[in-house]
Amino acid sequence: MGLFDRIKKAFTGEPETPETEKYDAGLEKSRTTFSERLNALFANFRTVDEDFFDDLEEMLIEADVGFQTAVDLTDSLREEVKLQNVKKPQEVAQVIVQKLVDLYGEAGENEDNTLHYADDSQGPTVFLFVGVNGAGKTTTVGKLAHQLKDQGKSVLLAACDTFRAGAIEQLQEWGRRDGVPVVAKEAGSDPASVVFDAVKQAKADNVDVLLVDTAGRLQNKVNLMKELDKIKRVIVRELPEAPQEVLLVLDATTGQNALSQAKQFNETTDISGIVLTKLDGTGKGGIVLAIRNELHVPVKLAGLGEGMDDLQVFDPTKFAYGLFKGLIDDPEK
Repeated sequence: MGLFDRIKKAFTGEPETPETEKYDAGLEKSRTTFSERLNALFANFRTVDEDFFDDLEEMLIEADVGFQTAVDLTDSLREEVKLQNVKKPQEVAQVIVQKLVDLYGEAGENEDNTLHYADDSQGPTVFLFVGVNGAGKTTTVGKLAHQLKDQGKSVLLAACDTFRAGAIEQLQEWGRRDGVPVVAKEAGSDPASVVFDAVKQAKADNVDVLLVDTAGRLQNKVNLMKELDKIKRVIVRELPEAPQEVLLVLDATTGQNALSQAKQFNETTDISGIVLTKLDGTGKGGIVLAIRNELHVPVKLAGLGEGMDDLQVFDPTKFAYGLFKGLIDDPEK
């Protein structure tokens, strides 16, 4: 049974759980945008011909599902249409969504979307957050710190973005709001020295989780990657099993630009997972499909709103349902 059929069986006609409702609400813009594009495509064609497939491929690329995903889906659909002898565009609506969801499911086979924590014998868990400025790293760190503290974990923050104006103060404000300590130095300090102090304090205080915020000056790509590598080396020297996660924070509203950033970081940094922020504020939720199909790096956290609890551990099934809900529940929509 493909992912599409599993989702239909699990969700159709069933009351939504609070977690499913978050995906439903958070992906409303993306779901609406995709449905509108699909309906506009069907309105322009009375028969399924080569021009239809060309426009479908272009529409999928514009929906940020990724170039390769769009090509693979369109090629697969051509064969399906021939086999079923489909003539009318509306008849292929459900087939398009089914194949898109199933391709997404196949690309994520054996994917690990969970966050990994250190064993008791390994010392503090360390999550290292990387990504360009403006993607939402510091906000993500602040929200995750709040959630971890609510779970009964002790948390320490490290302000290793020592270059962006106001970055240290922003993280300190999150620390005050969350009621968790922040290790920081003056602006312009060596980020590696900050993380050294943070790891030392985390070990001394038996902290459960250390969250490390970093700089994101992609215009100085070489220097940035060297800086991140130095920070990671300090962590590994002091805690050989850490960091348990290196999380790349991407802004979903940037669409294909986010995918480009992911490729650049993935080439030079050992990323274990992705945090996709601002999904609720964009029609570009299809970028998750592109990340999964083209990068094969798991999305581990998703920002589905502005609230503290709207940062969710990523659930691939609930995401696919939230993105295509109407078209799964009712193919006539």
